[in-house]
Amino acid sequence: MAKVFGRAMLAATLALVAGTGLAQAQVWRSDAGDGTYRNPPLNADYPDPDIIRVGEDFYFASTTFVNAPGLTILHSKDLVNWDIAGHVMPRLTGNPKYDLADGGDYRHGVYAPSLRYHKGRFHIAVTPVGRPTRIYSAADVRGPWTMHELDREAFDPALFIDDDGKAYMATSIGSDGTITLLTLDDDLTTVTSAQKIHYIKGAEGSKLIKRDGWYYIFNSIPRRLGMTVSRARSLTGPWETRDQIDDKTGGHQGALVDLPGGGWYGFVMLDAGAIGRVTNISPVFWQDGWPVWGTPEAPGRVPATAAKPILGKPFVEPPSSDDFGKPTLGRQWQWNHNPDDRRWSLKARPGYLRLKATQAPEFWSARNTLVQKGQGPRSRAVAKVDARGLAVGDACGLGTFGKFSSQIVLTRTAQGHGELGARLIESTQTGPVTTPRGAAVSVPLKDLWLSVEMDFTTDKSALAYSLDGKAWTALPGEFPLAYDWRTGTFQGEQYGLFCYNPKGGEGRLDVDSFTLSKP
Repeated sequence: MAKVFGRAMLAATLALVAGTGLAQAQVWRSDAGDGTYRNPPLNADYPDPDIIRVGEDFYFASTTFVNAPGLTILHSKDLVNWDIAGHVMPRLTGNPKYDLADGGDYRHGVYAPSLRYHKGRFHIAVTPVGRPTRIYSAADVRGPWTMHELDREAFDPALFIDDDGKAYMATSIGSDGTITLLTLDDDLTTVTSAQKIHYIKGAEGSKLIKRDGWYYIFNSIPRRLGMTVSRARSLTGPWETRDQIDDKTGGHQGALVDLPGGGWYGFVMLDAGAIGRVTNISPVFWQDGWPVWGTPEAPGRVPATAAKPILGKPFVEPPSSDDFGKPTLGRQWQWNHNPDDRRWSLKARPGYLRLKATQAPEFWSARNTLVQKGQGPRSRAVAKVDARGLAVGDACGLGTFGKFSSQIVLTRTAQGHGELGARLIESTQTGPVTTPRGAAVSVPLKDLWLSVEMDFTTDKSALAYSLDGKAWTALPGEFPLAYDWRTGTFQGEQYGLFCYNPKGGEGRLDVDSFTLSKP
């Protein structure tokens, strides 16, 4: 028999769902409220970090691959409490695969951005896979951004502005390990020269900073999940290199950012399992002109907890829950590729997100899957949906999205009845493999509640549904969670709302609310 959950078990979640406004869910709180914090500040997939300071504000650029809008920028006052400021790319351009054409492509797109501030403007260097490097520029970090494409592809570019205002990019690809320095013109639109300056076996993910007359290049060494730092008195060398930390001691790709009152903190990406790659923040001290992660009492290790870099700032977090009552989607949302804007709406039924069924043979090739990051250590999403508009053959619902996509699927049968089922889709190197989980059950096509829980302590997901928002029925079967750089989306597991039909049609799913909370 299916397990039925009591009402008390979901009382907190239902209280959030009720009404027109949704309370913000504090699934993970890094700020302990006593002047300390615990890592990671954001317990979710924010990979390839680059963090800068402008005055008393910190800005964090992170990889988004083919999710749209692309390239997330976050803002903080203390390196611990972060919110999403916006996204650089409203849509991805330069490749039809970003529209899920020609088979689509979940594993490339844009990643490893480099963020800098110069002459009153923000600049981001980023290289879409297989395309020349782009430099985006904006006076306001929230945009709008202008873009200029350079004449070459610089892998994982490290944008750097020297004290005299001259601009450079350092670039290195791990299979080669040669670090090349590109000189840019004053407008950051043209490469004027290129020079090989250093070699580190397996190096990529470069970051370049300057302190007390020394230049420092931080490099990720992915094959051993480690990070190095090199220093020189001149950008052209000679450089000396030391190992820093690795995934056993805190992470393997990042650099340092200075504080308004002096001092430095480190930021570093850690492969954290099914949740993806989280970014840790660490105190740093200096020894003989070299940065050392951690504290003098516990050197060479990112601490699990530490004193906050800056005291007195309020708790802030990215949004997660949404009642779809605003004219635009919440800034936490992204689409699995560039969306087909004809097939979704916040205006057709005010207060609802309408997903019109897109035509696709299966889930992985369907556009307009709306996603947001799974949050650790455990989080639960509840979507209240109106299934009255489903058409025969529609496959619409809520699930996880990643290496394993565990999904609650709603449809209308040929006889006109509602049906609900569970399935597991595994992304493999030969393509997606779909396995039903349990038998489909009849449900009325009316208001329904769908629940997906992610537990990153066990790498398991749990699915359930309710006919009244009070009594819940669990869907049987094993629903794993995983991250695999060879398959999946190259991201941690995400929550996803989807609606498609292999034969097309005019069916729809109206989503009343999405609530994220602790289980």
